[in-house]
Amino acid sequence: MGSSTWSVEKRSGLRSDSLSKDIDNLPETGCLSIIVLGASGDLAKKKTFPALFNLYRQGFLHSNEVHIFGYARTKISDDELRNRIRGYLINKDGTSEHSEEVSKFLQLIKYVSGSYDAEDGFRLLDKEIAEHEFSKNSQEGSSRRLFYLALPPSVYPSVCRMIKLCCMNKSNLGGWTRIVVEKPFGKDLDSAEQLSAQIGELFDEPQIYRIDHYLGKELVQNLLVLRFANRMFLPLWNRDNIDNVQIVFREDFGTEGRGGYFDEYGIIRDIIQNHLLQVLCLVAMEKPVSLKPEHIRDEKVKVLQSVLPITDDEVVLGQYEGYTDDPTVPDLSNTPTFASMILRIHNERWEGVPFILKAGKALNSRKAEIRIQFKDVPGDIYRCQRQGRNEFVIRLQPSEAIYMKLTVKQPGLEMSTVQSELDLSYGQRYQGVTIPEAYERLILDTIRGDQQHFVRRDELKAAWEIFTPLLHRIDNGEMKPIPYKPGSRGPAEADELLSKSGYVQTHGYIWIPPTL
Repeated sequence: MGSSTWSVEKRSGLRSDSLSKDIDNLPETGCLSIIVLGASGDLAKKKTFPALFNLYRQGFLHSNEVHIFGYARTKISDDELRNRIRGYLINKDGTSEHSEEVSKFLQLIKYVSGSYDAEDGFRLLDKEIAEHEFSKNSQEGSSRRLFYLALPPSVYPSVCRMIKLCCMNKSNLGGWTRIVVEKPFGKDLDSAEQLSAQIGELFDEPQIYRIDHYLGKELVQNLLVLRFANRMFLPLWNRDNIDNVQIVFREDFGTEGRGGYFDEYGIIRDIIQNHLLQVLCLVAMEKPVSLKPEHIRDEKVKVLQSVLPITDDEVVLGQYEGYTDDPTVPDLSNTPTFASMILRIHNERWEGVPFILKAGKALNSRKAEIRIQFKDVPGDIYRCQRQGRNEFVIRLQPSEAIYMKLTVKQPGLEMSTVQSELDLSYGQRYQGVTIPEAYERLILDTIRGDQQHFVRRDELKAAWEIFTPLLHRIDNGEMKPIPYKPGSRGPAEADELLSKSGYVQTHGYIWIPPTL
């Protein structure tokens, strides 16, 4: 950062977990039961249970009021499940600075085995939950039940039917039953609508939390604050000043054992239609009436409904060489592992500004970022346009940062210019502050009943309406992915599309994360 550091006022008393709300804000109702369905699967072990442990460790879940139930078909004991989870809560060498807390947390977990489409297992689950509620002297109608479906979407309808039939609690005294469902929410518009209808018949929209973990990322959650709490951005955030917007997701590894699953969906369904589109909504939406979840989600839906149909000449698809070597992937697979496309928003603020969404696997770097490039300075008296345009960059991962690229005088006796940056790098500015995992924040939001960072049904429908025609053309073989070498930038045609969209590459400047 050096002398061009973007100075930020120091604030005292910042919690090390950096979760935005105080523990005291949790509602004072009956005991809380968290039920993880698919408890023996990878998602539960790697994400759900570690997130619950971190919430427990930081004081957001209290042992005197919460109990956690694992449910799956696998026939194992409580201790066997605890031992499977333990490895994801401690270091690789078997140690942990929180070893005592790990042991206490694991004792909160009880396991129930049963089928996902038969009543017996769910009746037993309900019996175990009820016994926990009784032991905590919860008044009937005040207890809270959170069902986290760490399961494939194919079993959502049957599991939701069983929950509705067997595991609902009375809610007349402030209690509730909520369900969290993971993506993918369907494969196209029809399948998503069918899934929404099946779940919607059983639960009301305020009970359904469609989780997209990107909405729980620290820098994604910062977007609305940056846009609407800073006067300097308000007059700049429009087509008069912004030339183009890039939202990029890059991985430097391939499918790595997930080839069969990935081939069923592809990079557009896996990343672009959900994660990157959600980010686009936050970048492009109008200021909501308030911070109430429904007001924010209303504005997101308006953006989606303003997106024009995607045209084939503004799409580049790629597939890395060696992708079909995976035995679980068909030899003639047409599934893209890379996609770059231009979305255009037909409204007063964004008319004519291309939004480039790009995602790929087996590329030359790993990062996710938003890059907002401003237009050229009119009447360039310093003749420095060749050095590059102003850019506002939000680095989502890794090395979370917000920085502004701008032109400054090169230090020295000569009047020459150079590109530099105003830099807010989180690792340097917020030393000692642990940025929470997205799942921690979103699970806590679910407990609090805050749906701001979850996808509403009409929002999901509008998202699929944008991408379904393109996806069907790919599925039907009408569009073919271009081969690219692993470890490259992807197909050269993607850079050509970027240039065609109006993006101007900065030469001779590379942002380097500052060292502590």
